[in-house]
Amino acid sequence: QVQLVESGGGLVQAGGSLRLSCAASGRTFVNNAMAWFRQAPGKEREFVAVIGWSGGSTFYADSVKGRFTISRDNAKNTVYLQMNSLKPEDTAVYYCAATLAGGGTSRWSYDQWGQGTQVTVSS
Repeated sequence: QVQLVESGGGLVQAGGSLRLSCAASGRTFVNNAMAWFRQAPGKEREFVAVIGWSGGSTFYADSVKGRFTISRDNAKNTVYLQMNSLKPEDTAVYYCAATLAGGGTSRWSYDQWGQGTQVTVSS
């Protein structure tokens, strides 16, 4: 197993930026594809971004493309989500997820999850 702990959420005005971090411990971090998902009140958990084990491949949801950047530092066992030009509709609990199975956009592909961090964007 891998344990995941998110941090960096908070309250920000529309147009602002936040950087989320997800620190991993446990099974070898470098073997995992890592992703960010988010869940707004009353909505399903949705895919945001994924990064491959080496950091060389990334993929984003259309709703965040061009505004969010996912990255990882395997030496620090940490994955990041830089969020710029934030919008009120980005308000959600953001979750970090890990999988040994190659990643993807489906929440069912991920077997390890963090506890989430709240991001609130005011208009």
